[in-house]
Amino acid sequence: MKASTGAFAIWCGRLALFAGAAVLVAAPWLFRVTDIALLTEFLSLLTIAVMWNLVAGYADIVSVGQHAFVGIGAYAFFGFAVIARIDPFLAIPLAALVALLFAIPVMAIIFRLRAAYLAVGSWVVAETLMLAAGKLSAFGGGSGISMPVSVVRIFGAHPAERYATIYWIAFAVAALSLVSTWLLMRSRIGLGLTAIRDDEQGAGVVGVNLSGLRILCFLWAAPFLGLAGAVITLQKLRVAPPASFSIIDWTVYVIFIVVIGGIGSFEGPIIGTVIFFLIRSYLSEIGVWHFIILGVLSIAVVLVEPRGLWGLVRRFLPEDVIPITRRPPLPGRPTEQASRPAESIAHE
Repeated sequence: MKASTGAFAIWCGRLALFAGAAVLVAAPWLFRVTDIALLTEFLSLLTIAVMWNLVAGYADIVSVGQHAFVGIGAYAFFGFAVIARIDPFLAIPLAALVALLFAIPVMAIIFRLRAAYLAVGSWVVAETLMLAAGKLSAFGGGSGISMPVSVVRIFGAHPAERYATIYWIAFAVAALSLVSTWLLMRSRIGLGLTAIRDDEQGAGVVGVNLSGLRILCFLWAAPFLGLAGAVITLQKLRVAPPASFSIIDWTVYVIFIVVIGGIGSFEGPIIGTVIFFLIRSYLSEIGVWHFIILGVLSIAVVLVEPRGLWGLVRRFLPEDVIPITRRPPLPGRPTEQASRPAESIAHE
């Protein structure tokens, strides 16, 4: 009876996910322009949350400086589309490439540190890049600069058309980040990352390449953060150091989202992003109190279940709603992967 109830709950969860995805696909025809703008922000923040969860929740790289790559993507997109006059649609993937290139030297710096020192080091690097962006006169210096109308109109002559175009770009970026990261976690690399999440020291002892997987995750996340930065710039129609490199919007809020939703799980960032937007939408009018509520809620959740709300729900379910581990084979039909330890597979 308990097993059947758990299976029913899992399928209800999967049905809810499909229903949510269907609503997002139909959103431009269902909602007003203001709602489309809110959903665009939701998708951008979801992308950033998925990447931070991969880096911190699985690879154990607790960075508080990932807003650096959001800002890099924003400035790179503006530079390509406005200053270099490259097709704005082409400037979006180019911004992701620039974020990836910047991630290599940043990784070389902060990976020399560990634990709290790495977190502080990543923040220092992000703040340094923000200060450097404020010195770029072509980008408006410290006060920033707005996108010219000629570039904005490429995405739509009318506001409704433009909002819909930007929404579809944000939807494509979020879908790509979710699907590609899910496929990564379903691979042998994902087995190694799951081993690191569950027991880092034990994973290293049995041969999981800790450094290699951390490097992969860090470099994997950077271009997606750059894409999110480009979408955010399109939505805000300007770049400015405090906004494009905002530690509050692109790191602090994201940490809250992942922690309250469930760090180290695929469902966690989705749940956390939904809860964050619900709280912000209904409690933003009370001013600073909604920040206090966010803090109290996150502390309460962590005290009850360190793995977040999804960890609490997962206690009563036989498996994940979004499976990232392969099912064991039927009796008498072993597969190559099932016949070997997960750690040895991830090590190859």
